[in-house]
Amino acid sequence: MPAARLEVERLSAGYGSVGILSEMSLVVPAGGRLTVLGRNGVGKTTLLATIMGLTSHQGGVIRVDDRDVTGLKTYARAAAGLGYVPQTRDVFRSLTVEENLFTGLKGRPRSELDEVYTIFPRLAERRHHNGAQLSGGEQQMLSLARTLLGKPSVLLLDEPLEGLAPVICDRLMETIVDLAQSGEMTVVLVEQQIERALDFADDVIVIERGRIAWSGRTERLRGERELVDALLGVGIG
Repeated sequence: MPAARLEVERLSAGYGSVGILSEMSLVVPAGGRLTVLGRNGVGKTTLLATIMGLTSHQGGVIRVDDRDVTGLKTYARAAAGLGYVPQTRDVFRSLTVEENLFTGLKGRPRSELDEVYTIFPRLAERRHHNGAQLSGGEQQMLSLARTLLGKPSVLLLDEPLEGLAPVICDRLMETIVDLAQSGEMTVVLVEQQIERALDFADDVIVIERGRIAWSGRTERLRGERELVDALLGVGIG
């Protein structure tokens, strides 16, 4: 399916009765690239998990194009075009790489595995190894490859570069940019490597205590060094 518009309107959510996000609103146009920044523990992962239906919804609306997916189960959101690569990777440790990838095909031909093996040749080399035998970086590749096989129209990435060698990071980011530029998917990226995240994004939001503290174009954030230091505690080039 082609890239879809993602809209979050006054979204509040958390875990059980504990609130984490408070009335967050954002729009990512079809084919757009949004980076989500913020210190640890401010709600970045919770935002992606909430969009995917993995937290306690406490208010607000989530739309994919014009479809309201707020009340859908996680599997139904995936069918509606949402794809999620969690920071925890969540590969099936007792299954082989190829068996893990089969779960992402959703009934399509096995030949489509060749597409992700081209992107991640290391997975092709390790196709008969169990998930438990993979390194952290290989598990991250597998998690992303499995999600890409689902052909999502909106891809949610939670720190996909964690544990990967710089050369793999470069190739992975090139692949994600190509997918966004092709019109095949909209991408929301949470990433601690701020320079890479800003190089990738069209737009940025910065989260502070479960709320959006700043939003705008990437080039504008680069010009606000004092704000970046205050919100993120790091400098940017």
